[in-house]
Amino acid sequence: MSENVFMFSGQGSQYVGMAKELFDNFDGARSVFKTAGEVLGYDLAKIVFEGPDTKLNKTVVSQPAIMAVSLCALEAMKANGIKCGAVAGHSLGEYAAMVCSGMLSVEDGFRVIKARAEAMQKAAENSDGAMCAIIGLSAGEVEEICGTIEGYVVPVNYNSSVQTVIAGDAKAVDKAVEVFTEKKARAMKLNVASAFHSKLMQPAADEFKEEIKDVDFNVPVIDFYSNVTGDKLTDFSNMPELLAKHIVSPVKFTSELEKMKNAGFNTFIELGPNKVLTGLVRKTLTEVEFANVENMKTLEKALEKVNS
Repeated sequence: MSENVFMFSGQGSQYVGMAKELFDNFDGARSVFKTAGEVLGYDLAKIVFEGPDTKLNKTVVSQPAIMAVSLCALEAMKANGIKCGAVAGHSLGEYAAMVCSGMLSVEDGFRVIKARAEAMQKAAENSDGAMCAIIGLSAGEVEEICGTIEGYVVPVNYNSSVQTVIAGDAKAVDKAVEVFTEKKARAMKLNVASAFHSKLMQPAADEFKEEIKDVDFNVPVIDFYSNVTGDKLTDFSNMPELLAKHIVSPVKFTSELEKMKNAGFNTFIELGPNKVLTGLVRKTLTEVEFANVENMKTLEKALEKVNS
């Protein structure tokens, strides 16, 4: 068993120009963007490499864009002979993880993420939601405070022992942030369009489930860890239902990291823009190696780490 875990970045990590070096250096990366363009019906590479930010940051574009960049990083690792024994993604990162694990083809991966992004963009436009990372308090403290706030605000991403993301109606999120600030916690607004992984996304979940009901999901050839269960997924019999649930359920990423370490995985490589997940590994696990891959410099460093 390979002791490497490949982790795939989530929404909000995008930036103009991401993956350009990988695109220029690897045939597989160019192939990813070619497939993406064919499935999406527009030139995704042009938006990713040239912007503008306003276009890239729209949910309907940022989700396939981040997935494409993650798959470019995967192609760079494959070209260097690096394999993994398990995959995990943070929120939309699970879709790149599905492609990596063999659950979906690259084409179907982009078909599915296109349907998800369109449904979530629509739901975001019809709701006034927000998300905010709360840093410096335990998950239990965050849950307790959210329970005292008037309006709808709930913990949705369990990222580390000291970072939990809240989501809900924008006004309720603002009220909660006031309380967290009084408690000396740091609150950081996320660059997303609405309250993802909350009940405000239920219309998106319903529409998405219907759109992907006929997609073929294979049993993965490597271990796949799930945000919904916080553990290794073993039941792949109804993926459309699970993925619809994923849109409105908390992301149990801290639990996933601990389960993977306990299963014997000791090297965690984040594939995709920025290094948010690498930071979460650093804060959550001890005695493991970690790195991220988003350009040639980080690829070189990651290769040194896995080959040492």
